Amino acid sequence: MEIKSKLLGEQVVDPETIITFPHGIPGFDGYTRFKLFHQEGSDIVFWLQSLDSDEILFSVAHPAQFNINYNFTLTDEEEATLEAEDSGDDLIIMIILHKNEEGDDDASQPTIKGSIKSPLVINSKTRIGIQKILAQVEQSITLTETSNEIDVSEA
Repeated sequence: MEIKSKLLGEQVVDPETIITFPHGIPGFDGYTRFKLFHQEGSDIVFWLQSLDSDEILFSVAHPAQFNINYNFTLTDEEEATLEAEDSGDDLIIMIILHKNEEGDDDASQPTIKGSIKSPLVINSKTRIGIQKILAQVEQSITLTETSNEIDVSEA
């Protein structure tokens, strides 16, 4: 199938690679079908293009690229929606990146502000996704010095 994207232009999409968000993404509830594209020239950024609107495109990345590790439990309803098996090995976590606003220190660099509490969870086997809204995020940051390692944790 062929699609058009404001940013990516015309693309050919294999229907077997379409990711469905049955409940949409909050704020974009009516848009349920997406395709994940890798950003050319970047090892970090992917594009999540809506197949329902050529104007809806999210830049996303694996949280590990920003030293973010999630540890949360899916509800029974979320597991059923994702058709997740007990091991969860097929689940991929992604975070939505935001462009820095004009006047920020470096407007060309993407940020993760706000999206850290709402990661995308995608079942790579069934290609079904949800956005998990977390009430609280425990942050753990490890800083490394040349002579020793410092662990800074916040709840």
